[in-house]
This record gives sequence, structure tokens and C-alpha cells, in this order.
Amino acid sequence: MATRRSVLGDAHVDRAETNKSPFDVDFQRFIVEGAWGSVWSRPGLTKRERSLITIALLAAGGHHEEVAMHIRATRNTGATPDDVKEALLHVAVYAGVPAANSAIKVAKDAYAAMDAAAAEGGKP
Repeated sequence: MATRRSVLGDAHVDRAETNKSPFDVDFQRFIVEGAWGSVWSRPGLTKRERSLITIALLAAGGHHEEVAMHIRATRNTGATPDDVKEALLHVAVYAGVPAANSAIKVAKDAYAAMDAAAAEGGKP
């Protein structure tokens, strides 16, 4: 859970925890243990590297809400907009232009929301 909080932020994790129900409690446990406890906590890659890989894979799969969430998480992982731009160029070559095109729109919207929130003194 500490890794999840360090990447996604306390506000996101608190919302997810508050919104848990008997229907998805097992799924939430699976995410925490599998993704955050096992994969994201391994020593082989930095959080920045994992962030870029995650964004590229989510973009390739067309998982737009998750792309936006992980774009917002870049403020905690150290991945820059230029890093993300390069990753999405790879998506275009290896997963297709439509996947990258959609992800670029999602990323632009997420960065715009982050910029607007920062201008207001908060985080989205």
C-alpha cells in the first residue's frame, strides 16, 4: 500500500479505499498485492521507468481512464511530459497510430487539468 500511495497519491488511494464494496474488495486486494506489492515494489526498475512502461502498455490496450490516472501519477514518479511523449511515439510504432492518437489526447487533457489545478494551488 505504501508503494501505491507513493505513486498514485494519498487522495486517490483514500478514494479507492472509501469506495470499496463487498463486490470489489477481492479485486482491490489483488491490485494492492499483485500490482503494487509485487511488481511496482521490485528493485529492478525505477518508478519513472515503471511509470513509462505502464503508460505505454495502457495506451496500447486502449485503457484511457487508466492512462489518465498514470499521467497524473507522473508528478510522483518523475516521468516528464517529454518522457511520456517519447513512450507514446513507441506506442504508435508498435501498437498502432490510433492507440497512440487516443492516448495523446488523454495525456493532453490530463496535463491540462494538472496545470489548471496547480495554477489554483491544488492537485487534481
